Amino acid sequence: MVLLTVLSLSRRLDVLVLGADAASSLGVPVRSTYVVAVVCAVVLTAVSVTLAGPIAFVGLGAPVLVWLLAGRVRSLRRHVFRLPASGLLGAFLILFADALLRAVLGARGAASIPTGVPTAVLGGVMIVALALRMRDTGSGRAVDRAPTRLRSHRRFVVVTVGCVVLLGGVVVAGLLSGTLLLRFGDLGLWLQGGAPPLVSRALGERAPRIAAAVLAGAALALAGCLVQGTVRNPLAEPGILGITAGAGLGAAAVVTVLDGSRPMLIVMAILAGLATFAVIALLSWRGGFLSERFVLVGIGCGYSITAITTFLLLSIDPWKTPRIFTWLSGTTYGRTFPDAVPVAVVLAVAVGVVGFVGLIAPHLARAIVGAQHRRIIPVSMLLGGILLGVADTVGRTVIAPSQIPAGLMIALIGAPYFVWLMRRSRA
Repeated sequence: MVLLTVLSLSRRLDVLVLGADAASSLGVPVRSTYVVAVVCAVVLTAVSVTLAGPIAFVGLGAPVLVWLLAGRVRSLRRHVFRLPASGLLGAFLILFADALLRAVLGARGAASIPTGVPTAVLGGVMIVALALRMRDTGSGRAVDRAPTRLRSHRRFVVVTVGCVVLLGGVVVAGLLSGTLLLRFGDLGLWLQGGAPPLVSRALGERAPRIAAAVLAGAALALAGCLVQGTVRNPLAEPGILGITAGAGLGAAAVVTVLDGSRPMLIVMAILAGLATFAVIALLSWRGGFLSERFVLVGIGCGYSITAITTFLLLSIDPWKTPRIFTWLSGTTYGRTFPDAVPVAVVLAVAVGVVGFVGLIAPHLARAIVGAQHRRIIPVSMLLGGILLGVADTVGRTVIAPSQIPAGLMIALIGAPYFVWLMRRSRA
């Protein structure tokens, strides 16, 4: 039924290639076509997920390959042929990925690795290949030419002081909130060394993780400022560019292959992140710098690296998998003050993968204090600490005694913000 509905839309989709305004002038009901097409896509996706699980990138790879083939096979330019061809090619990609796994790992080994892992690697490579084919049309410099509002020095000072006060409030709230709700008097007794054992134990656990959250948030915000300023793209951020995925792969390698200590995990995460950025930069600068190419190459590399990380995690002792998956989701659980010291010294990420902070904080700072980086950097670092501090506090309080990793809490905020930012950039 869904297939017939989709095929009935093929004529409309052919006309929509000309643009929404042109299609509307030719009598195509644009909005209803969009709604029906999206509903059909959602239904097909839901059915496929219930059948085979979330297999990544087939929905991207198959249509793109058909689109490339349409340059040689003219009939594929019409959606009445392109749609079923994409479905058949998607089935072929999944069968090919499954057969490749069996050929490389054998039947027993392939049974333990999801088919979505090789398809994700393939999809990431495809995104990189398509990004390298991009031509510079001048649109990549639109961000540089965009007008920015000038903000007064007084506003910057007021905002900075306000953020410092707010950050202090977040730290105090984080110390008092949790499974055991405390009062200001308990905090005062703990600082004086005279708190009861239960209070001392609670604050002894909360203080290091709050410090880790605030410092990591500041570090991620600073990284986002640096990347956005260097790449000249407002959507650039260590997580989106694949740098975070590279660091996660380095950490996963320490746990799965090397079975190393925590200091080794931090060092490998940093080195892997730097190596990932170097690869992305080398690929992106071929044929001249283009910010959109840089972002797309980073996204493609990030998804491929994430798939490799998943492969490593599925190949180890299952008792270690929950711990590293919790780390990769972004958590401050179990952190101590020695864990936070390296972050305070070099502002390097050492508490797991916490996405979107490096995207949100610089944008908020830019909107509040203007476009001068000498103002953006300190304000964005304060905002990053506030965001991650709030995420950590809410994550361990809202369903106490259970906890939600800070990275997941940030994602609940960051994903809608990213969609809004994409919509605003398109406008």
